[in-house]
Amino acid sequence: MPGQGPPVFPPAPVPASRLRRIAAPAGVLAVVAGAFAYVGSVDPNEPGHYPVCPLLRFAGIYCPGCGGLRSAHAVAHGDLAAALGSNALAVVGYALFAVLWVLWTVRAAAGRPVRIDLKPVHWWGIGAVLLIFTVVRNLPFGSALAP
Repeated sequence: MPGQGPPVFPPAPVPASRLRRIAAPAGVLAVVAGAFAYVGSVDPNEPGHYPVCPLLRFAGIYCPGCGGLRSAHAVAHGDLAAALGSNALAVVGYALFAVLWVLWTVRAAAGRPVRIDLKPVHWWGIGAVLLIFTVVRNLPFGSALAP
């Protein structure tokens, strides 16, 4: 009828099913597993499969990510020692991702949001760790951290 507005009491939202709530974490896991499967099957130790790090190519300096693909390849093959030798910081990143993904999945299944509020001091700390890792792995005494 003309002149009628929206209902006074709108219908309550329907809660999402558990399967729908974990769809995003499951999708992220599928993408990461696919990436690890690809890197596990296409060996980054053989030249020509992946691009060369521009910082290493033009400046001769290992960046914090240098050796990350070799590390992922070793993790995909279950060789943790080789993974740590290629890029120890990447292995720490893989473990951190796994912990955060489990937290996300458990909270999503329970219908609770995940909130990670990093303050500027945390971002500065992450930057400092990356910078220190980069400097140390390029010095003679830190050659064990070089890929």
